Amino acid sequence: YRALFEQAFPGQAEPITAENWGKAIGAYERVLLTPAPFDRYLQGDAGALSAKQKQGLDKFMATGCGGCHSGVTVGGQMYQKFGVTADYWSLTGSKENDILKGRDKGRFHDTKKEEDAFFFKVQQLRNVAATPPYFHDGSVATLSEAVRVMSKLQLGKDLSDADVGDIVAFLESLTGEVPQNFAQVPNLPVAAYKQQ
Repeated sequence: YRALFEQAFPGQAEPITAENWGKAIGAYERVLLTPAPFDRYLQGDAGALSAKQKQGLDKFMATGCGGCHSGVTVGGQMYQKFGVTADYWSLTGSKENDILKGRDKGRFHDTKKEEDAFFFKVQQLRNVAATPPYFHDGSVATLSEAVRVMSKLQLGKDLSDADVGDIVAFLESLTGEVPQNFAQVPNLPVAAYKQQ
């Protein structure tokens, strides 16, 4: 890998560093795109979303979901308290964790700062319809229930069944096609094999 890192990070005395590994992994992850109907809609294809999905997008935005779930990944950009209006476990059914000796307190476990208690990274919503169960502990089985819980806990809003259905329809438009070469083993430099 040395030659590849020297090429990717020219002029550095030591190109193989934790920071550069992070940059390399980040560059790789940015090519793991799964183009979805929502992307076609954003590019001007009005027919890429159904009427129900468009209604769901409107309700998603009007409810306030876009305040945290934003950007190209529709989330994943910030930390937020999980349970703004009530303790999250009151609606998710989350159990106490023996390893953590109580409830999962999110960032607190890393920072040991009380102000970080119950703050979690906002989940990105790309392919969310294909990735149950939901939340940091898998406590909610369905996307419909996750939408209902998030609206209540984060925004203090009770959604009707119709609103939940529309928002779920929109979230399904974020499911993209996995590239055919996604599961193929990459061609690694010969030197990497010799070191093993």
